[in-house]
Amino acid sequence: ALANVSKSNTKAVPGHRTPRRRPISGKRMEPFILFELAGTTYGVRSRFVQQIEMIDDVASVPNAHPAVEGVVLVRGQVIPALNLRTRFGFDRIDRDLRSRLVVINKGSRTVGLVVDTAREFLKIAAESIEPPPEALTGLSGHYLEGVATIGERMILILNLDAVLDLEYEVEPQISQMMTDGR
Repeated sequence: ALANVSKSNTKAVPGHRTPRRRPISGKRMEPFILFELAGTTYGVRSRFVQQIEMIDDVASVPNAHPAVEGVVLVRGQVIPALNLRTRFGFDRIDRDLRSRLVVINKGSRTVGLVVDTAREFLKIAAESIEPPPEALTGLSGHYLEGVATIGERMILILNLDAVLDLEYEVEPQISQMMTDGR
């Protein structure tokens, strides 16, 4: 009897899995890797995430930007490790077993982002991402591409170009040193 039923009249049959289909509304879903930093959830588009690693040894680099914790060896490649707590102006904490290195590949740059924890993958509809609030001006707003709201959950979407641009806040200091004659 089921063979004669048209697709539009079919009902879910217990134990039978139907193939997943795209939402009828046409929502464009994009995968994100989520991580936590200082109790807040952040998201990075998964197309930029090369891998997520536990953090082993970080070799310090002399005269590096304060947010650059050092360099790490990841699968035979030496990459800079950028501590996002320091980058965002939060207190630096000791790494623990939950700390992760989110390896980002953006253009020709590969950088490891040191975060408190990273273990979630989530598809977010483009319509769920709003621009950052206008009240977030200056450096803090510069780092955000948008804010996604999923139910009661808020996820801050990073602007990787701004996060990785270490000269953004350094330039004023350099120009100030030059005008002071140092």
